[in-house]
Amino acid sequence: MKGIILAGGSGSRLYPITIAVSKQLLPVYDKPMIYYPLSVLMLAGIKEILFITTPQDQESFQKLLGDGSQLGCDFQYAVQEKPNGLAEAFVIGEKFIGDDKVALALGDNIFHGNGLGSLLRSKVDIDGAAIFAYPVKDPQRYGVVEFDENNKAISIEEKPKEPRSKYAVPGLYFYDNNVVKFAKKVKPSVRGEKEISTINQMYLKAGKLEVGVMTRGMSWFDTGTVESLDDATEFIRVLQNRQSEMIGCVEEVAFLHNFIKKNEIKVAVKKYGKSKYGEYLQTILREYER
Repeated sequence: MKGIILAGGSGSRLYPITIAVSKQLLPVYDKPMIYYPLSVLMLAGIKEILFITTPQDQESFQKLLGDGSQLGCDFQYAVQEKPNGLAEAFVIGEKFIGDDKVALALGDNIFHGNGLGSLLRSKVDIDGAAIFAYPVKDPQRYGVVEFDENNKAISIEEKPKEPRSKYAVPGLYFYDNNVVKFAKKVKPSVRGEKEISTINQMYLKAGKLEVGVMTRGMSWFDTGTVESLDDATEFIRVLQNRQSEMIGCVEEVAFLHNFIKKNEIKVAVKKYGKSKYGEYLQTILREYER
């Protein structure tokens, strides 16, 4: 399975913060926002990743992330000229996807929780599509999935005025190769965007959509507003300062999953210097050598 991280959009809900910088490059506590969805795809074992950015921000992402070789990965880049919707990612990435399955992660979504890695890895060989559902207080902001009495998904709507359930669909999706064909059929909605919910509806109609409800041990943040960005930052800060583990450390994920070896960690330690991030990588190195 390959991966796509959609890191485009104007970030207008965060203005004036995002006028001069991409939303996905903003700090969430001690690291750039993009590190979090990147670490999630890497947790799933995905090494080939396409970053879709705005034309003006691509150079900054390339400067930050490079070609991925330092993480044992292969990073490629593409441009979304205008924020035409999530479904367009698969049309833009058609050549990159080729004949493979693909996971899409939104660059402003953060996930954390026990068992997350094993849950993600269970979806990489999907026949059809796999999405998730997460209970929220304001489902009208998201795609919403409705279940019947047997907990089987029966409908999906994009940002409905009157949601049929409290279950929002987070920005993490797993698809087989048919997603490219489906994405090409998606027409712009009344909002003028090619909605990801339309693709999910196609899989649902075909009987090929899995929906997993995220348990209470899982946390999800959509950092599209100032309040949610602040909440995510506070969550990461509190958790990291109380525990000995760092959330979203891409070098650690790469090391633990054997994407890279000890020498690459040493190079990263030197790169990050005396920062908190660099000091954390130094502790990983000491634990390994012990």
